[in-house]
Amino acid sequence: MASVLDSRLLTDLRAALTGDVIARGDDAYDEARTVFNGMIDRRPKVIAQCVNDHDVAAAIAFAREHGLEIAVRGGGHGVAGTAVNDGGLVVDLRRMNAVTVDPEAGIARVGGGATFSNLDRATQPYGLATTGGRASTTGVGGFTLGGGSGWVERKFGLACDNLLAVRLVTADGRTVLADENRNSELFWALHGGGGNFGVATEFDFRLHSLPVIYIALLLWPAEAGPDVARAYRDFMAAAPDEVGGGLLYLTGPPEEFVPAELVGKLAVGALFTYTGGEAQAKPVIRPMLELGHAGGMLTELPYAELQCMLDDPSGFRNYWSAEYLDGFPDPAVDLFCARAHDMVVPSGSQHALLPMGGAVARGSADLPVPWRAAAWGVHPFGMWEDPADDARGRQWARDLCADLKPWSMGAVYLNFIGDEGEERTVAGRGERNARRLAAVKTEYDPENVFHLNHNIAPG
Repeated sequence: MASVLDSRLLTDLRAALTGDVIARGDDAYDEARTVFNGMIDRRPKVIAQCVNDHDVAAAIAFAREHGLEIAVRGGGHGVAGTAVNDGGLVVDLRRMNAVTVDPEAGIARVGGGATFSNLDRATQPYGLATTGGRASTTGVGGFTLGGGSGWVERKFGLACDNLLAVRLVTADGRTVLADENRNSELFWALHGGGGNFGVATEFDFRLHSLPVIYIALLLWPAEAGPDVARAYRDFMAAAPDEVGGGLLYLTGPPEEFVPAELVGKLAVGALFTYTGGEAQAKPVIRPMLELGHAGGMLTELPYAELQCMLDDPSGFRNYWSAEYLDGFPDPAVDLFCARAHDMVVPSGSQHALLPMGGAVARGSADLPVPWRAAAWGVHPFGMWEDPADDARGRQWARDLCADLKPWSMGAVYLNFIGDEGEERTVAGRGERNARRLAAVKTEYDPENVFHLNHNIAPG
């Protein structure tokens, strides 16, 4: 096709959609094609800002008729930037972000383009919540379809463990409903299998009572890291399911709770989340409070406020990876802490260790989320401004994962990695699930129309 779509074809597409159609040269084009990772600079031919299932089906049909690769955009947070493509069509779901809550049934119905800000703000007035991303700007759809790991997962399970139903538009334009009784194999695949089966336009989630959440973010100078990490490891080994959070190296932010000597410097922090109030939380986390932190913040707040309080700014250059561990013995602690000094500082990067277990480990082993059995997740989350730091940032993330390989269980959470090759993609879903996932793919997308986002090839 021509580098710019014929105006007549665009007129036809605009007539077919209730939502907006944005093409190269339009005033809104650059903003519409921008995603979270500032490294991504792709230029699709057309962006279809859909408002309903009919729009989605029409956009898919148009793209297929005119030989355009299809990208699907929800939150646009994926580090590989597959929510946008070069020279293709983007099915942009962001206007399909409505959330309705049935507090009596404890269910939320969520549009496929919603972020966790939309979801959490809708459920908070009822004192209800479900496991969400660790930032409110994360898209609900991609997060859930990849499994969904968040701060309250040890208490409430992964996002996909709370998934009750999905509405999906297929490659041939059909709208199908998937739940335990309808299209059950597809429903199984959508629990961690990813977003390559169609365009998910609506989700139903189970909600849990969570009127408030307590957090404690404790900070120490970087040289205290090995001692803090060992104490944190031992504490979490016996912690109840209500405790979540993580251990992380970070650049000390210019906040009141951060000592002046740590601002702009490499520091080590321990974040504790507790699915309850201060009175219940304080006695539980007291051993960590008694370590003598240099600074920190302890507060009780609504869950929705926690989610947006830790939002990462958009526009920075991003590179992430992950490794999931069976254990975290002293040699692993030493390597983890030593590698933190290779992180880009100052920057928004985080050198994170996340505790698993609890409801995550007790969830169904039948689902395509084999990493749920891990004891720990190591997550180098790189975020910086200067392109000159790209090589250094990537190498730090890769080296950290390589350092911890001796303790790796092999499986990996695909939402935490970009394009790291077919072997890692298979590791994210489990080898024993591969044939079953391929069969589902063959039934719903036999021509592999949706092949981005850690592709599953049809059988």
